[in-house]
Amino acid sequence: MNFLAGEILYVDKPYGWTSFDAVKRIRGALLRRLGIKKLKVGHAGTLDPLASGVMIVTTGRATKQIEQLQAGVKEYIAEIALGATTPSFDLETEVDATYPTAHITRQLVEEALLRFHGTIEQVPPAFSAVKIDGRRAYDMARKGREVNLKPKTLVIDEIELLDFAPEKITVRVVCSKGTYIRALARDIGEALDSGAHLTALRRTRVGDVGIADCLTIDMVAELIRTVEIEMPDEQ
Repeated sequence: MNFLAGEILYVDKPYGWTSFDAVKRIRGALLRRLGIKKLKVGHAGTLDPLASGVMIVTTGRATKQIEQLQAGVKEYIAEIALGATTPSFDLETEVDATYPTAHITRQLVEEALLRFHGTIEQVPPAFSAVKIDGRRAYDMARKGREVNLKPKTLVIDEIELLDFAPEKITVRVVCSKGTYIRALARDIGEALDSGAHLTALRRTRVGDVGIADCLTIDMVAELIRTVEIEMPDEQ
């Protein structure tokens, strides 16, 4: 493999890691193996620390392909708790309000999900990396400041109810770049005349790359340690 000329790695990002954590670990392994001090390593499509799954990592000149790679549709499996909300729309923050769920049935959920199929408008979460006047929204939100974000136009190609329980649902979502599943959980809760927040998220596909194509972080580190390395002609 020629990591300087450019390679594309398919990684199953672990729960609890930031996307930067994964890139840092891979970059460190590459620098040690190549015996160099600097190498471009990037990723296509950020995953929150509380999410796991497919993350595409690029090295060397392949980092120029990031925009193209992250443009592919994404597939997620999301677990959503009903009847409660959090400021971050996930488990990063504590529950701030509770709502009734006795009226929620499987049929009601399936009907609500239909509203989110196709082209939709979505307001990003305040706890997100969206920039407002050059500042990250999450920096402002974590300091308790009001965050006003404009809705974005997105496309949800597929949304399917996989499992239903009185206070929890599991859905499969196929969507365009820039979709916040946390915000989708918020909006589903509102559509059900209740509240909701994301409790688990796994990205199962980016473009044509699925979980089955991915290596764990440890497997990537072992690959870097043992694979035959090529160097560019000019090296």
